[in-house]
Amino acid sequence: MDVRPLRTSPPFRALWIGASLGSLGQQIATVAVLAQVWELTGSPLWTGAIGLAAAGPAIVLGVAGGALADAMDRRSLVRATTAVQLLAALALVGQAAAGNRSVLLLLALVGASSGASALGAPARRTFPVRLLPSDQLAAGLALQGMAFQVSMLAGPALAGLVLAQWRFPAAYGLQACAVLISLAVLFRLPPMPPLSPTASGAGNGGGAARLRRPERGGWLYILRRPTLWGAFATDLSATLLAMPISLFPLINEIRFDGDPRTLGLFLSAVAVGGITAGLFSGTVTRLRRAGAVQLTAALVWGLALAGFGLAGPLWLALGCLAVAGGADTISVVTRGALVQLETPDAYRGRVSSVEHVIGMAGPEVGNFRGGLVASLTSAPVALVTGGLAGAVGVLVVAVTNRPLRTYTLPDPEPETGPAGAPAPEPAPDPAAPATVAGQADRTG
Repeated sequence: MDVRPLRTSPPFRALWIGASLGSLGQQIATVAVLAQVWELTGSPLWTGAIGLAAAGPAIVLGVAGGALADAMDRRSLVRATTAVQLLAALALVGQAAAGNRSVLLLLALVGASSGASALGAPARRTFPVRLLPSDQLAAGLALQGMAFQVSMLAGPALAGLVLAQWRFPAAYGLQACAVLISLAVLFRLPPMPPLSPTASGAGNGGGAARLRRPERGGWLYILRRPTLWGAFATDLSATLLAMPISLFPLINEIRFDGDPRTLGLFLSAVAVGGITAGLFSGTVTRLRRAGAVQLTAALVWGLALAGFGLAGPLWLALGCLAVAGGADTISVVTRGALVQLETPDAYRGRVSSVEHVIGMAGPEVGNFRGGLVASLTSAPVALVTGGLAGAVGVLVVAVTNRPLRTYTLPDPEPETGPAGAPAPEPAPDPAAPATVAGQADRTG
């Protein structure tokens, strides 16, 4: 694993610690909300409504957050949205301690937290490219992905233990503590005003949070850059056509007698594959051909899930899922580095909001597609056809999009900023470290 970003950039290290704890807290809260809604209603319809309560505000406010991220200091925006998340987390503690019996109130708080997170997500995605040199950006994204995969394994298990011993207030309390730490580390970051394509850093407002008019054409910039729309099309091909999670219970019922332990292993196998890819991510993040790496990883994802649909023995099924999880991690890391380095800073907020919405909506629609196809045919057919269709979609992007296929990450330029523009000197910040290594040397 390439851990240079943690060694060379104290601000990125603080960001990584806060984001890792925040992700762990979110996993704990997710399990607690699921358990509380089930306890209140005993209805799978209401547990399914949790996803709608979270996804709706996330999609709408994610788009708005992109425009705000290109119009004001991004650090200030993320501070404000994280503070709202903290208030929502404390409200979850309060409703649990008061013995709330209203599922609508619970879902409203879930929506508020999700919306606040989404409003700040585009700005947060631009942090690593401002804190790291270009040759360390992919490594920084890999470290963030690794932390997320670990939280997926550890968070639900920890939530189960806490819920069994101390019930819902304690679980939500842990999430509130994690969000508080995430908010605190944001004060270790330098100001991050958006930079105009021609600005040298002067006159960008220092750390001021005032609004300014964003550069025009931010949303259309994606269509003008084949590398950007190609990277997004690759991700959509993989998630819309080959997302498997909604089919896990049916496959488990058909092939493994519905054993709940096996169902848990399916999800764990995906996370184990992602963690393994993270442990060896240094072999990938140092590769310069990011477009080819993303296309190859997305192709492997689709083929591995088709293999999962055909697998008979449990060991083979879990192996296919682990390969898919590893390929997904590599694809996400390389796409993230490509998108941030290919986008001028003045447009990064809006482009990052598109990446966020695709990351939210693609898997959800893909899971719906899988369930629909399985209801008309069978789970194995849905998995095999979806995996192969996803692989074909990736191949079509690869054949028709030469700029993505041949894209090479830029060489590091010590005297300039990561996106090729002169690196700005941030205004002094009493909360930032005395030496901000990341400004000379930037994820979401």
